Amino acid sequence: MKKKVHYFLTVLALLCIQGMIAQTKTVSGTVTDASDGSPLPGVNVLVQGTTNGAQTDFDGNYSIQASEGDVLLFSYLGMKSQSATVGSSSTINVTMEEDAEALDEVVVTALGIKRKEKTLTYAQQTVGGEELTNTRDVNFVNSISGKAAGVEIRKSSSGPGGSTKIQIRGSKSLNGDSSPLFVIDGIPMVNNKGSQPGLWDGVDQGDGLSQLNPDDIESMSILKGANAAILYGSQGANGVVIITTKSGKEGAATVQFNTGITFESIIDTPELQFRYGSEGGTKESWSTTRGDYDSNYVDDYFETGVNYFNSVSVSGGNEKTQAYFSYANTTSSGVTPMNDYGKNNLTFKQSTKLFNDKVKVTSNILLAQEKTDGRNRAGYYNNPLTGLYWFPRDRNFNDFKNNYSVPNLARNTNEMNWFIADHLQSNPYWLLNEESQEDKTSRVIGSLNIEYDISEEFKFQLRGNYDYAAKEFNNQRNAGGNTTTVPSNGRWRYEKYDDTSVYLDGILTYNETFGEDFTLSALAGGTYQKTTFGNGVAVDTGGSADGLQYANEFYFQNLLPVVQVRSTLDSRVEKQSLFANATFGYKEMLFLDVAGRNDWASTLALTGNDSYFYPSFGLTAILTEMFDMPQEISFAKFRASYASVGNEIPYNAIFPRHSINSDGSVNFNTTKPFTDAKPEIITTTEFGLDWRFFNNRLGLDLTYYNINSQDQFIRINQPIEDYTSFFVNAGEITNKGVEITLSGKPIVTEDLTWSTAFNYSNNTNEIVELHPDTQNIGQGGAEGISIRMVEGGSIGDIYARKFQRDDQGRILLDDGNGRPLRTDRELFGNAEPDYILGWSNTVNYKDWGLNVQVNGKFGGLVASQTEALLDGYGVSERSAVARDRGYEIINAVQNGSAVTQIDPFTYYDAIGGRNGIDEPHIYDRTSVRLAQLALSYNINVDSIDWVKNASVSFIGNNLFFFYKDAPFDPEIQQATGRNNVGIDNYNLPSTRTYGLNLSLTF
Repeated sequence: MKKKVHYFLTVLALLCIQGMIAQTKTVSGTVTDASDGSPLPGVNVLVQGTTNGAQTDFDGNYSIQASEGDVLLFSYLGMKSQSATVGSSSTINVTMEEDAEALDEVVVTALGIKRKEKTLTYAQQTVGGEELTNTRDVNFVNSISGKAAGVEIRKSSSGPGGSTKIQIRGSKSLNGDSSPLFVIDGIPMVNNKGSQPGLWDGVDQGDGLSQLNPDDIESMSILKGANAAILYGSQGANGVVIITTKSGKEGAATVQFNTGITFESIIDTPELQFRYGSEGGTKESWSTTRGDYDSNYVDDYFETGVNYFNSVSVSGGNEKTQAYFSYANTTSSGVTPMNDYGKNNLTFKQSTKLFNDKVKVTSNILLAQEKTDGRNRAGYYNNPLTGLYWFPRDRNFNDFKNNYSVPNLARNTNEMNWFIADHLQSNPYWLLNEESQEDKTSRVIGSLNIEYDISEEFKFQLRGNYDYAAKEFNNQRNAGGNTTTVPSNGRWRYEKYDDTSVYLDGILTYNETFGEDFTLSALAGGTYQKTTFGNGVAVDTGGSADGLQYANEFYFQNLLPVVQVRSTLDSRVEKQSLFANATFGYKEMLFLDVAGRNDWASTLALTGNDSYFYPSFGLTAILTEMFDMPQEISFAKFRASYASVGNEIPYNAIFPRHSINSDGSVNFNTTKPFTDAKPEIITTTEFGLDWRFFNNRLGLDLTYYNINSQDQFIRINQPIEDYTSFFVNAGEITNKGVEITLSGKPIVTEDLTWSTAFNYSNNTNEIVELHPDTQNIGQGGAEGISIRMVEGGSIGDIYARKFQRDDQGRILLDDGNGRPLRTDRELFGNAEPDYILGWSNTVNYKDWGLNVQVNGKFGGLVASQTEALLDGYGVSERSAVARDRGYEIINAVQNGSAVTQIDPFTYYDAIGGRNGIDEPHIYDRTSVRLAQLALSYNINVDSIDWVKNASVSFIGNNLFFFYKDAPFDPEIQQATGRNNVGIDNYNLPSTRTYGLNLSLTF
């Protein structure tokens, strides 16, 4: 690894030296408005084929480094772009003419349709592809955080390749999914999550997004509400993220090469004590005799992870055919031993015009291979962190690290060497070396798009897509480990399955202008999609009785007859739809948008409700076109919209299946078939403003929304007929919130520009109604802490045990033993933040560039089972501080008398452990962090003919916290599914990354 780093830095230094000796000159001039000769501030000036750019100052002046023969490109919102070739003169003055079409910025919307932004009747926000890659996060989706109002990102604790939870405008379903739909070039993609960890055990097996190459992404358009995503039907009920990939460009071939390296380190391990050990050989460290024990073994466990990024792309073509090709490789060694990740991506995209340019055919294929070894676990069982953190301080950890196994000569196997037999903890290094886990994914996404220009008004588009992912999970636990989960001959868990999606659509579009005042843009079409998830085989030899004939032989022929190789099928869903949309315009100042879609879903087959229709209506008024407004107001728009969308029920609810257990026995279904099921209905009302000021130097986008979700899918656990439970459509949830984006360019000079944007959002969730037969739906938890959905509450409510207190707020102590008393579980608060803030900054000074992202989440709660058990085992630093002073400080009362001091063990034994008082281990979720930083320098490479552009960047992610209350990163999730929101249960600590990236254009 050192050789690789040395080679990387040597090449980087040589390029820098070559760039510094290159010869260029300063080209300057003035850009003016052709209509009145006034100077134009903020005009973008770019050397074609490079990233070398500048902007005009308040007087319209600019200055840029260029060479003779270079082409300068001048662009400005509302003006026709200009170009000029650099000659012998060092002065180039430019006049720019108004371009009415340029004022209508085009954005990508539902089904990949491009529309003028000013005509949109709903909230939409775009994140550029470079914003996803400029700091090289291995899980690139995390880079969206803070860049779009109303979008919340939470990452898992599993390390490289782990899944990411994305939620737009809060949770909308009690039992269904609230994740948005992801779309690639207009076509829905499969973003299935693998298994998720729970309280006791498990790993996060990643998701479909992790398999994409971020360098292939041109932009991400986020359609936030059902209003925006109506054309995707029930799939888009929770919002849509549209990924537009890069395409070939007309002209000579351009090669883009990126290489980078980042280093990753732990930033917030728990505060542990190493001066008090155990007494009498116990597993807890509750001695009151101070010692000097080795603390390095916890720090030594964690390593410095190294991430390598390499990608190359080629783009080019002529006026008929354009092509794009790319290859990318990502490799990572995590911050824990034996954790490695690798990903390879290959992309080819081609567009060709045929039949006098009336037909355009675009084909695209994306290939990905992903492999992860030793994913980090969460929960108690088989998690190295429990044994690592709890190990008694007076013992020698290195004895167990260096000799994690001892031979069993009678069986010719090894056994775990650990100081105690405890179902909750194991030797960390046994788990790393003797309980391997590997998961692999191979994926192909192929698509074909045929566009036919029937006439100037009519256009027809036909698209097809095939998305296939083959997944394999292999967990081999050698004999001799923790007997709670590993029988005497070992345990084998193996899964191999496929996820497949076939998608077809046809869309007819019509655009016409009637007279001088009226316009119509309309489309109609239909879709067909068939998805099959989890289709394969699985085996689990079990955690109690032996399922293997011979120890540590993990293959099918070694399975005992009691173990069955099971066929698996998570879901098979077919959906057909028809849709239409029309936008009526009047004088480019009023736009009325009407849309509708009808779905036929197999998940509702034979219920009589398998066909369901939902409409959408929207209105936009361009106030600056309707009224004379002050010159300072460049653009003003008001929008309003309404939509009603169905959210389908889960697969296999209508006729639940029987299943086969691992021993071959039948697990009979006990839930009554849901033969009168109907889809959940999500209704959204949205109002918004989009205002720009001072020649578009300042922008304000404000949105208010009200989302109502009815007919929730709920299981009632009560006997009915011959069953023990049944399903109903009932319940109501509301989400109300405000989103604000404030953007601006405070500084625009010849050498210095500063662009900034604030994204603010808040969401209030309420469970208005459940069902008379169930007033409490579980959402996970950890021992004493539970996450519950209760009528009148909110999704994510935390119920926990508090201190009993008197009227003065003093803690009540037991009259006899003096232990703090606790309440039953009661509502403590909610895991969701009150509001979210993201602050993005881009500063350019000559050849230097700086990108800074600061993210903050304010309010909400997180609960830590980790901290509770550290207290119970006497290994937390606070428990040692109390022993140092001889007591813990407390504001309490016992037998009517005030108490200010309490015995440390009495206090921490009461609040710690698996079932203690939860209150001390619930924290404010508020945190403010430096989420991203990229400092770049454009290297002058004019003396190198074959290099068009070169830049080097120092990059960093999650560098530090400005503020946080919790003793861990509150945004790290045990799981990214529906359950266990806001729970820390021996999650991998948060990490920071920092490194270098080199970008070359040929």
